[in-house]
Amino acid sequence: MKLDILVFGAHPDDAELGAGATIAKEVASGKKVGIIDLTRGELGTRGSAEIRDREAAKAAEILGVVVRENMEFADGFFVNDAQHQLKVIEMIRKYRPEIVLCNAVDDRHIDHAKGSKLVSDACFLSGLKKIDTKLYGEELWQEPWRPKQVYHYIQWKNLEPDFVVEVSNYISVKEKAIMAYSSQFFDPNSKEPETPISSRNFTDSVNYRARDLGRLIGVEYGEGFTAERYVAVKSLDSLI
Repeated sequence: MKLDILVFGAHPDDAELGAGATIAKEVASGKKVGIIDLTRGELGTRGSAEIRDREAAKAAEILGVVVRENMEFADGFFVNDAQHQLKVIEMIRKYRPEIVLCNAVDDRHIDHAKGSKLVSDACFLSGLKKIDTKLYGEELWQEPWRPKQVYHYIQWKNLEPDFVVEVSNYISVKEKAIMAYSSQFFDPNSKEPETPISSRNFTDSVNYRARDLGRLIGVEYGEGFTAERYVAVKSLDSLI
């Protein structure tokens, strides 16, 4: 299956937090979008890997993505080496996306920056024909494929975006997808330990960051991204 956009996240819920409204908007426009989680988030303080699996499936349904897979890399301990790069290359060549979205280039959680660089490197390597890959159980070797663009969503840290997507009509979908991870986020009745993302302030911050980015571009809500190369527009009136 060929996808228009493939979104990578180090953990289940990264894609929703960083780009959930953009994903929903692209799906609504008719784009085929998929999500690949690198780990099951098994080291998370709250919940469990099994719970996160169910929550990720529910969030994927809310966003309307056509596929969601989990690489089952070791949470906290995966590295950007040949073994992991080849596995990510297999996914890129399997889905042949035009655009890849992935973790923030710098962030509080060490997996975010690691995942960002791992996916970015794999996107480049995936275009080299002398790297041979074959999906497990498949007989044919995969063809090289390099996405046209790699963009990084913004997470815990307030990084300066290179561009902002207007998402005013889709912020409610994003919030619903985030709250599908009920084990992770604010719940006044939860008996789980508190974490940096389980407070009401964190959940509220997702909304007020989007509102602030929207304010800065003259709309109600926005999601920011950083780019690996200059962002081009066809004409001046392509900008809003």
